[in-house]
Amino acid sequence: MNVQAIARLVIGIVFGTAGYYLATVFVNPPEEGVRQGVRIILAIFAGGLSMYLVPLITKWVGYWSSLFSKRVANEIISQLRLPRIPNPVRIGIDRESKKWVNPMVMDTSALIDGRIADIVESGFLYGTLIVPDIVLSEMRHIADSSEGLKRGKGRRGFDVLERIKKSKGIKTIIYDTGQNSLKNVDDRLLKMAKMWRAKMITTDFNLNKLATVSGVKILNVNELSNSIKVPLIPGEELNVKVIQEGKEKNQGIAYLPDGTMIVVEEGDKYLGKNVSVRVSRSLQTAAGRMIFAKLFKI
Repeated sequence: MNVQAIARLVIGIVFGTAGYYLATVFVNPPEEGVRQGVRIILAIFAGGLSMYLVPLITKWVGYWSSLFSKRVANEIISQLRLPRIPNPVRIGIDRESKKWVNPMVMDTSALIDGRIADIVESGFLYGTLIVPDIVLSEMRHIADSSEGLKRGKGRRGFDVLERIKKSKGIKTIIYDTGQNSLKNVDDRLLKMAKMWRAKMITTDFNLNKLATVSGVKILNVNELSNSIKVPLIPGEELNVKVIQEGKEKNQGIAYLPDGTMIVVEEGDKYLGKNVSVRVSRSLQTAAGRMIFAKLFKI
């Protein structure tokens, strides 16, 4: 038998005895047998009822007394105006992020792309460039790839980061996240950007869309590149070198120094040669701007 059962039994005996005593005082039927039976019934009733009700009443009184004491304590504390103790982890992040002017989180794709270094050195960006260590881990994984092309891109990413770190126009921080896993890197970068109220620098199309939905401001190098290309209008003349055949019959493909693709009609006959063309129309696509041109002087 546990302590709670023993306590209930004791309470039942005490109240049963009290009930029997009260019955002898207030209940006096004329017959002795009836009088004794009534006293015993009342004693059993009082004892049984007390075994059930007393614990409930005690629990109820304890609950309301605890609630009352908490309200009194909160009222006293509010009147004293005691200073709140902030979360040490949260305050550390807040203090750190408040020191950063115009924070920008760098994505792996932007470093591997390489153009961000020229943008930084040109002075178009200012503030604090944050490179989380998970980005470095991802670049190291790419640089260790068995594929020569991927390996070259990873190593170029580290060279680009070194160029950015040497730039005096922007402050570069390597942020230690304390995490080594390469799973869900994009999600973690977005969480950091939201926590620091920072922009995200990327060339990744999917990350761009995800960040837009998440409410994170994106600085997309591809969009910047497309927006600053010199507009070409129909009738302008260019001198380009045809380097390959186009998808359609008789088409040749050339490129401007900024990467704009020129589709030269009837240009497949002049592979490897410089030709003069006149712009006929332009087409803006998600991948960039395409210019269609016709030969006018050979």
